[in-house]
Amino acid sequence: MASNGISHVNGSLAKVITCTAAVAYGPGQPLVVEQVQVDPPQKMEVRIKILFTSICHTDLSAWKGENEAQRAYPRILGHEASGVVESVGEGVTDMKEGDHVVPIFNGECGDCVYCKSSKKTNLCGKYRVNPFKSVMANDGKCRFRNKHGDPIYHFLNTSTFSEYTVVDSACLVKIDPHAPLDKMTLLSCGVSTGLGAAWNTADIQTGETVAVFGLGAVGLAVVEGARTRGASKIIGVDINPEKCIKGQAIGITDFINPKEIDVPVHEKIRELTGGGVHYSFECAGNLEVLREAFLSTHDGWGVAIILGIHPTPRLLPLHPMELFDGRRIVASVFGDFKGKSQLPLFAKQCMAGVVKLDEFITHELPFEKINEGFQLLVDGKSLRCLLRL
Repeated sequence: MASNGISHVNGSLAKVITCTAAVAYGPGQPLVVEQVQVDPPQKMEVRIKILFTSICHTDLSAWKGENEAQRAYPRILGHEASGVVESVGEGVTDMKEGDHVVPIFNGECGDCVYCKSSKKTNLCGKYRVNPFKSVMANDGKCRFRNKHGDPIYHFLNTSTFSEYTVVDSACLVKIDPHAPLDKMTLLSCGVSTGLGAAWNTADIQTGETVAVFGLGAVGLAVVEGARTRGASKIIGVDINPEKCIKGQAIGITDFINPKEIDVPVHEKIRELTGGGVHYSFECAGNLEVLREAFLSTHDGWGVAIILGIHPTPRLLPLHPMELFDGRRIVASVFGDFKGKSQLPLFAKQCMAGVVKLDEFITHELPFEKINEGFQLLVDGKSLRCLLRL
């Protein structure tokens, strides 16, 4: 339950909210569900009440502390969510109290040279995704404090594992008030990242062929994007045989388990497609998998698209001369969606049934059972576990 207190902020009276959050105190340690204080929004910030949040592999990686340079504790993780605006800071004009919103980790200020670049990039000069960032951009401070008054760090511009959170207005998208907020949570990361990679980065055309390496939520979102674009062959690759059933439900036409074949995966894919796919998507965060994804594309025009998070310092497993056969390799951030500009329309497309979201939410739990949700992801049993606050 949340409660309000009064605090002096910038010389004026404003409310500090005390509410429940799940706090990470160290790598791999169970999250501690406890009371925290959430400060009011400052200039160009918004405080929102989180109604739904879900657990992504990026949260899992951060919880494990896989990249030591990105560690910061105590910290409130979480970056997939939906909710309503509780209050806005000075200068915020595009949102008001009660608006339905989705936070995004890759912000869009709308004013910088990056945001004005049309289709060249969806990065923002100030609010782009930054896993090393743990404080607010406005003043370099935290908006969360524990019961002792100590600061609690932010995560990926969002920190959604809390009943209330404060985000930069550039990292918040206003959506249709009739959109189902539970399903809209998926647009914060996984579905937008995967489906956007198919629609925007690859721009798959009818009849083209696709291979997806790693059939988690992001990979299956790629499958959904390829299906809606009319891909003629969608090959799913995963070492978990259970992913075959889920993949077929969403749209894969062929399934390859690398453990069940005696040739490299790329050779099998070339055999199935007469030389290789138009587009491959690496969604596993594994360099060996990335090389197979690259080699599975057709020479002359094939494109391998990196979506997986790679926490190790190892470099690309490619020789420069391998690129001279016409294959290319690119990365996609947030599916190349410009969040504030393009996500409202994407939400409407989801509402209209263009994209099937139901298949992605495999489990639902109350927020206080968040550690059980993490375990489901560790065990490979869930795509997205939705937490209700």
